[in-house]
Amino acid sequence: MEDLQININVNSEIYLRDPYSSELGHKIISKSIELMDELGFEAFTFKKLGKQIGSPESSIYRYFENKHMLLIYLIGWYWGWLEYTLVFAMTNIDSPTQKLEEAIKVLTHPIAIDSSFSHINEIQLEKIIISESVKVYHRKDVDNANEKGYFKVYKRIVQRVCDVVLQINPKFEFPHMLITTVIEGVHQQRYFSQHLPSLTDFEKGKDNISKFYTQMVFKVIA
Repeated sequence: MEDLQININVNSEIYLRDPYSSELGHKIISKSIELMDELGFEAFTFKKLGKQIGSPESSIYRYFENKHMLLIYLIGWYWGWLEYTLVFAMTNIDSPTQKLEEAIKVLTHPIAIDSSFSHINEIQLEKIIISESVKVYHRKDVDNANEKGYFKVYKRIVQRVCDVVLQINPKFEFPHMLITTVIEGVHQQRYFSQHLPSLTDFEKGKDNISKFYTQMVFKVIA
C-alpha cells in the first residue's frame, strides 16, 4: 500500500532537526530501529548507524544530540503512533464498554506493520520499547524530561483510556494504576514469552496475554 504520509508529531525539544524533514532523517530513524533491535541500546552507536546509512557520523548529530535523545524520539514516536491507532479504533463507537474493549485490543494485541508509515518497522520498534524504554524512565534526570513534556503522549493515552473506564464505573478509584499496569504488564509478558516463558502463560497461536488483561480490566472495574 502506498505511504499515506500521515505525520506523527514528536516533541520538538527532543531533536535538533526534524527527521521527517529529509530523506536522510527517514534513513536515520528507519536504520536506527533495525540496528538498535539487532544490537541493543548499549552496543548501538552513531558510528555504526552512520555506516548503515552510508553517511558520516557527524550528520546524525545534526538531528540528535546523542543516542539517548534518539531513543526518546523513538519512544515518543511509538506512543504517538499508538495514540493515533487508539483514537481511530474508538471513533464512532458510542458504547463505553465497546470503546474499552477496542482500547484494550489496541494496548494488548500483537503489533502489526502499519503500511501508512513506510520507513518504520513497528514490530521492531515495539521490541525496542519493551527492552529499552526503562532506560528512559528510570534515570536521575527523569523529572526534568517529564517537565519538558517528553512523556506527554504516553500520559495522554493513559488518560484517554481512564476516561472510558470512568464512564463505565465513575466510582472506580484507581483508573491510572489499572491502565498503566495493563500497558507495562503487556510489555513484560511479551518479553517473558520470548525469553522466560516459564514466567507467563503465553501459548503460541493464542493471544492469552490480551485475553488475560481484558478479563482483568472488566473484573476489576465491575
